[in-house]
Amino acid sequence: MSVRVFAPAKINLTLEVGRPRHDGRHPLRSIVVFADVGDVLEVAPAPDLTLAIDGPFANSLPADETNLAMRAARALASVEGVRTGAALKLTKNLPIASGIGGGSSDAAAALKALNALWELGRNEAQLCALARELGADVPICVYARSAFMTGTGEEFSPFTVAPLHAVLINPLLPLSTRDVYHQFDALGLGREFDPTPPSSWEQTPRRNDLEAAAVALMPELGGTRALLKSLPGVGHVGLSGSGATMFALVDTRAAALESASALRQERPDAWVAPVRLGALDHAASSV
Repeated sequence: MSVRVFAPAKINLTLEVGRPRHDGRHPLRSIVVFADVGDVLEVAPAPDLTLAIDGPFANSLPADETNLAMRAARALASVEGVRTGAALKLTKNLPIASGIGGGSSDAAAALKALNALWELGRNEAQLCALARELGADVPICVYARSAFMTGTGEEFSPFTVAPLHAVLINPLLPLSTRDVYHQFDALGLGREFDPTPPSSWEQTPRRNDLEAAAVALMPELGGTRALLKSLPGVGHVGLSGSGATMFALVDTRAAALESASALRQERPDAWVAPVRLGALDHAASSV
């Protein structure tokens, strides 16, 4: 028996960020959706816990105990007292350090896959509680549906977003979340915001407060924004998370495919993906 779980890319449609709290963490307010592109994690019975990685970005990620999927597996085994192992195989389709939650989504997929493989019977809320120990984004990646996120990222609630067509682009240059937040603080960009959920994502300020800091560290993002805005039929353009992935919303799948084709010609060294956002909200996470 083996279990396969899809680990979708997480996109911040909006992201408001406050000044750091006394513990150094930043309060957030964000509308989060998940894309129909992502990594895939497969687990199978084995005497020990092991991890193998393949896929286009396999060489960018260590297959050792520092990998977040492996850390999730170890944490679940420890909490549940599991004595058997599992062979984890991660197909890495998403670029790393790209602001789309790849590592967090992989960890969430490991929790869900091993919960099924080991027949632990843990529900989503219980897996989210364990996920909080692994990182602020891991619980929402366990949930893996459109949500309103606040706190420092660990608090979220269901949020309705109609499926959206988009194209994603990443320059294949890593951008450290820690560095972006340090730059954000240096620029004094933290602001006050209302932590209550908006009535719709359209009513939320269509901005990412981290974008100025990300552009300061990676100026070519400004050119990427201009390129996306120049494409026919593109509406809102934004940065996801701390970057460096940017997204452009379009009206149709055909427009997303056309935009992706144009971007690949202009930026042959970039990762480009036409996607549908929010389309997985009512689908199972297994593949």
